[in-house]
Parts: sequence; C-alpha cells; structure tokens
Amino acid sequence: KSGDYVKTVNEQVIETKEDLVEKINQCQGEPVILGILREEEYIDLKVEPVKTDEDEYKLGIWVRDDLAGVGTLTFYDEQGDYGALGHPVSDMDTGIKVNMSEGSLYEAEIAGITKGEKGNPGEISGVITYLDQYRLGTVEENTNKGIYGKLEKLPAENGEPSYYPIGLKQTIEEGEATVISSVSGKKREYTINITNMDYNSENKGILFQVTDPELLELTGGVIQGMSGSPIIQNGKVIGAVTHVFVQDATKGYGIFIENMLKH
Repeated sequence: KSGDYVKTVNEQVIETKEDLVEKINQCQGEPVILGILREEEYIDLKVEPVKTDEDEYKLGIWVRDDLAGVGTLTFYDEQGDYGALGHPVSDMDTGIKVNMSEGSLYEAEIAGITKGEKGNPGEISGVITYLDQYRLGTVEENTNKGIYGKLEKLPAENGEPSYYPIGLKQTIEEGEATVISSVSGKKREYTINITNMDYNSENKGILFQVTDPELLELTGGVIQGMSGSPIIQNGKVIGAVTHVFVQDATKGYGIFIENMLKH
C-alpha cells in the first residue's frame, strides 16, 4: 500500500533502492517475501516479480528512499542544537510524516519564487549543493513540531548572530508582529498582523495576516519554504510560520515557540 516501508527482502535487510532492485533481480522470478513496516505494524507480504528483460524483474511498485526540500531554520542555541520548519517533513505523494534514519542540513540558494494565489499555494525554489562546504549539520528528528538536529557550523550571517528572549504564548498580543525571512535573498523582517490564537493547537496556534507591502509583492503572502520563519513581537521570538491558508495566501498559521522547544 502507499506509505509502506520495505525493510527486508527474504529476511535480508535493505537500505537503498539499489539494494531492492538487486535483490529482486536475484530472485529469478521466484516469489519473494517483503518485510513491510505499515504504520506501526511489521507484516510479511509474498510478491511475485514479473520478468521485464533478460535478468531483470520488477514488482510494479514506486519506491523512494530519500527526499529533499527547502525550508527555514527557526532557531539554534549556543550549543549548536537547532529547530526548523515547525511542522513535519511529509512524503509529497502520501502526505504522511516520513520515518527517517538520518538526514543532512544544507545551505540553500533561492533560485525562484512562485507567488501564492487563491487555491494555489506558492513556493520557494531552491538550489542545494551537496558539498561539504555547504553542509551545516545533521537532521536527527522529524516530528510534528519540526525537524531537529545539531549544527556542525553556523549559517552564513551578516555580522554576529542575534539571540532573542523567548515570548511565552500567554504574553502574545493580537496586533502587529514581524516575520524574519530570507525570501528576498537577504535576511530581514516583514510586518504581519496577529489576528487570533489557539492555545491548544500543536502547530497552528498563531493565526496571522501578512501586511508588509514588500512581502505581498514578492510572494503574495505565505508560501512553501517560509515554514520555520521566526515570528517576533516586542523584541521576543514567539513562534514560527508553519502553514498557509490555501484559499488566501495572505493568511497563515504559526506554531508557538514554546511548543517547538518542548519537542
């Protein structure tokens, strides 16, 4: 089923797509037993490969063994621990949170922006160069409140990094706040208006509307890739951008920063 994880073939552990292809080709058309992780349950499935070419057999399944995306680093501390996104990394086809074994954090270069419009969320297109000089650290956890890991080096900054005090959710006020984003290619603050709060929400506790004319001109509001952008009010970090209203790109949700810190 869509969303299954293939863990073994005939009780042999596989790590990559190439492992899977090799094991299926070795079966010579004999049925194979796939060890599957489906949600929290391990099951064995008997599958009969089909011959498609000389010494080539197929199962007729689409398998992905890695993925990459562009998002925003929310915070890091003096020990190099960081949090980003404010929501989980999900599979683009199933929408299900990805179980991950390991990951890497890289600096991304913004290549283009698709503006958000009604019914069609926009996105940031980025270029990731998989070289050591662009690698920032590890991705160790993928949770409903974001991704977490350890920085091996600090991101490129203009001047010294800024450390903000934490604003707890009870201190947040409706009204003006700002979002820090590098969507223009440079890090800067854009004005938003906080319109409501849901103290019980896991990652949609802050409801806001983008009011900054420059950001509206550039992106149309909130777009994919801005997830994780810090929300600042009264000199304190109070949360991070997480979701856009599909029907109105000027409106978005944010997670309370204390929720991200409690992962």
